[in-house]
Amino acid sequence: MSRVALVTGGSRGIGAAISTALKDAGYTVAATYAGNDDAAAQFTESTGIKTYKWNVADYEDSKAGIAKVEEELGPVEVVVANAGITRDAPFHKMTPDQWNEVVGTNLTGVFNTIHPVWPGMRDRKFGRIVVISSINGQKGQFAQVNYAATKAGDLGIVKSLAQEGARANITANAICPGYIATDMVMAVPEKVRDSIVAQIPTGRLGEPEEIARAVVFLVSDDAGFINGSTITANGAQHLV
Repeated sequence: MSRVALVTGGSRGIGAAISTALKDAGYTVAATYAGNDDAAAQFTESTGIKTYKWNVADYEDSKAGIAKVEEELGPVEVVVANAGITRDAPFHKMTPDQWNEVVGTNLTGVFNTIHPVWPGMRDRKFGRIVVISSINGQKGQFAQVNYAATKAGDLGIVKSLAQEGARANITANAICPGYIATDMVMAVPEKVRDSIVAQIPTGRLGEPEEIARAVVFLVSDDAGFINGSTITANGAQHLV
């Protein structure tokens, strides 16, 4: 029986690439989404990956959604906390709602996704957790105080969980993507994209599949001694 992998925000962008790569690697994948029913349906139709709708910012909603996944597919042994949003504004114009929405999804949402499956991982003496952070959680970014704070906080979650889970054969690692050629980035005007690429020594945007391949390795048995680590995948734009 294949291991069950839960990917939040797993039907679009980087999340879709991760879900697909995990399925291709032999995992049974559950991909969550927040609101785009049509995109989720199209993703399931094209990949065969089941999608589940819930709000990761809501603990009870997450707990109920995860219970449904485990009822239908089996115990969740792999978690990829990928769901994230932006509500960008310069700090002096940022509203409490913009702050709270981003914190709720990007930081509290990671807690809400991992906490319900943690006891089962401890009992089974196995678990793999990957949190998708961001280059902007490492270096900060203008007009993204809320986003950068959450993505930096995600790294703290990973480092702490790694220490707590190590004796139970649970690993927790993070990936910090730089600028990736998702639909969102490709929708930016060409001149803006060119200015972004000019800052990347590699001379190109990253591909979602490159992030996905890193995830597949980190959740494998071969990566059992990699724990509490952060992989920077940004084309040498920012070195940590």
